[in-house]
Amino acid sequence: MSRIVCFGEALVDFLAQPGTAPEAPRAFLQYAGGAPANVAVAARRLGADCDFVGMLGADLFGDFLLHSLQQAGVGTGFVQRTGAARTALAFVALDAAGERSFSFYRPPAADLLFTREHFHNDCFTGAGLLHLCSNSLTGDALADATLHAAALAHAAGAAVSVDLNLRPALWPAGLDPQPRLWQLLQQADVVKLARNELDYLAAGLGSEAAVLERLWRGRLQWLIVTDGAAPLQWQTRQASGSLAAFPVTAVDTTAAGDAFVGGLLAWLAGRGADAANLPALLAERALVANALRQAAAAGALAVTRHGAFAAMPSRAELDHFLQEQA
Repeated sequence: MSRIVCFGEALVDFLAQPGTAPEAPRAFLQYAGGAPANVAVAARRLGADCDFVGMLGADLFGDFLLHSLQQAGVGTGFVQRTGAARTALAFVALDAAGERSFSFYRPPAADLLFTREHFHNDCFTGAGLLHLCSNSLTGDALADATLHAAALAHAAGAAVSVDLNLRPALWPAGLDPQPRLWQLLQQADVVKLARNELDYLAAGLGSEAAVLERLWRGRLQWLIVTDGAAPLQWQTRQASGSLAAFPVTAVDTTAAGDAFVGGLLAWLAGRGADAANLPALLAERALVANALRQAAAAGALAVTRHGAFAAMPSRAELDHFLQEQA
């Protein structure tokens, strides 16, 4: 089994609760979250060896997130703490279909203060997979650290996974995200895009074909495009295909994509995946189908529950769900 490293933000999601009466004050429940931290928890729940790397505030929310990661079994030995900024917060509202909308309290935030100097020398020793997303590109120093992490991972022989997870509200006004997004995408061996993210990239380059051509010019070995309840599309350098989503009733879609990626990386880690052997694993269509089926099942189960860390299924729950679907 290969080790997974997830780098980026951990934050606290405050999930809006339905009012008990028209005049009652609005209530919010505290949940642990943050895209790369969610992926680490999702993969760990499925049996993978995972470390989270990032910066938390030296505050009660940072304490809560650190405890939540440790309680989930995620390694936190490379987590940094700071008193110079508070831990990031997000307030989450859900519509009747469980679709979420965010109000972020970032910046300022502790995770933005992580620099390349904060990486421990042993961070990527023995790692087979590094996972990143675009939320760690929104600050200059953190963007530099993110791209440096990809370089360190490649030097250590690890494959890099990127879930774009684009949140336009987090980007500074006047800063075009596309140049940094492409810097990150061209360092990725595995890329997961939501359909609207592919459309966003296509608007910048002029067409979807131009996006695909540029992606395949880089290190990319596996591209997956998800589209909510619609079938996902995938491509490797040898083949392509689609997979129907599992039919479930969604109550909270907050961490659906992170659960999907966690399921995917857990499957890869279980087969010792790294940069060297990833192409051989992806050459077998049956293995690709099994990996995507596990990832889709993890994402489906996550949307049937509230929260992010709290929504991630265990191995037993995932296996039972897949048996039922079979």
